[in-house]
Amino acid sequence: MKNKSIHPTRSKLSILHQVCNLIPGYMVATLARATGAEDKSRTYSPWSHVTGLCYGQLTHCIGLNDLCDSLQLHSGHLSAIRGATPPSRNGLSHANRHRPAEMAEQLFWRMMSHLGQKSPEFVAGRSRGPAFRFKAPIHVVDTTVMELVANCMDWAQHRRRKAAVKTHMRLNLQSLLPNFVIVDTAGEHDNHRARELCAGVKSGEIVLFDKGYVDFGHLRDLDERGVFWVTRAKENMSYEVVKKMPQSADAKILEDKIIRLNDPNKPAPELMRRVVAVVEIDGKEREMTFLTNNLEWSPRSVADLYRCRWQIEVFFKQIKQTLQLSDFLGHNANAVRWQVWTALLVYMLLRYLSHLSNWAHSFTRLFTILRAVMWSKLDLLDLLDCYGTAKGRFRNLARPDQAYFPGFL
Repeated sequence: MKNKSIHPTRSKLSILHQVCNLIPGYMVATLARATGAEDKSRTYSPWSHVTGLCYGQLTHCIGLNDLCDSLQLHSGHLSAIRGATPPSRNGLSHANRHRPAEMAEQLFWRMMSHLGQKSPEFVAGRSRGPAFRFKAPIHVVDTTVMELVANCMDWAQHRRRKAAVKTHMRLNLQSLLPNFVIVDTAGEHDNHRARELCAGVKSGEIVLFDKGYVDFGHLRDLDERGVFWVTRAKENMSYEVVKKMPQSADAKILEDKIIRLNDPNKPAPELMRRVVAVVEIDGKEREMTFLTNNLEWSPRSVADLYRCRWQIEVFFKQIKQTLQLSDFLGHNANAVRWQVWTALLVYMLLRYLSHLSNWAHSFTRLFTILRAVMWSKLDLLDLLDCYGTAKGRFRNLARPDQAYFPGFL
C-alpha cells in the first residue's frame, strides 16, 4: 500500500517570510529607536539583524560563516521579507557585539503581549498532568546552565577551565511560556535570584522550585503575601514537629507533619508542612521530602505538584536540543544574550504556530518540518495541518527520564 501523498497549498511567501510576518512591522523599528540599536546601525538594519538571527535558530546554523553564506545564497528570497539584507561576517559580529541586547529582550516580551491579545487562550493555556485539578496559576522556577568556551569568554568564568551562562526562569505551567527570565553568568548561587523571579507572583497562586532556590526568609515573604509554594527540603534542616497529620491511605506517603524551624532568630515561615513520599524517577522508586506552606492540601497533592516541576526541565531540553544554544555566534556577553533571547522568541513563535494549527505531535517534529522547507513557498498552516493529522497523538508531559541528556546538568 502506497503512502498517502502530502501536497500543501502553494503560497506567494516563503516559510521564513510567513514566520517573520508574525512579528508586526512597526515593532522592531520602534524598539530599535527606544533602545539605541538604530543609532548603531548603518547598512545592516535592525530588522535584517532580527530576521538573520531567527533564521539561524530555525536552521541550526553552527557559526557566522554558515549563517552569512546561507543568507547570501538566498538574498533574493530574503529581500522579500520587508527588505531584509544578508549580513557580512564582520557586520553580523559587530551587530551582536555592539547593539544592545535589551532590544531582543524587549522584543520577546512585546511579542508575548501581542500574541496574547490576538489569542488570549495561547497565553492562558491549560493545566497539564497531575496539576489539572488546580485552577490557580502555577509557576515553576528553575535554572539551566549553558556551557561556553572558557579560553574565549573570561567574563563568564565559572570554574578553572569552564565558562557558563545561567538562564533563571519562571515558567507558567499552564501555557509553558516564560513569565520572567534572567540571563546572567553562572557564578552566582540560584537562591540569590529567587526574590526577583517570584516578585510577580500574586496572592493565591502557586510556585514550585527546587531546593537550590530555598531561602527561608524568602519563603516567609511568600507566605505573608498569600503565595503557596512547594519545594524540596534540605537534608541538614533542623526543625521540631508541631503536629502529625492523619496517616494517608496512599502507601507511598511515608510521613506528613507540620513543623517549625528550631532557630527562632532565623527568618522563616511560622509553620511548614513536611511530606515524605516515594516517587518514581528514571524508572526507579526514590524517597523524597517536600516542604510547603499549605496545610490543607492532601499529601498526594503536594507530591503531584512537585512532579509538575519536571515540565520546566522538558522546556529547557526543547530549547537547548532543538534550537541553537550550543554553538554561539559571538564570544562576548552581549552576543550571547542576543542569541538566548532570540531562541526564546523563536520558541514562542513556534509554539504559537502549533497553537493555531492544533499541532498534535512533538515540538521537535514541528521544528524539523519547518527547517526542511524554510525557503519553500508553501502555506504554513496548511503544511502543519497536513503533517499534524498523522496517526497517533504526542503528549508532551514531563517525566524525569525524558529530562536528562548529556551535558544538561
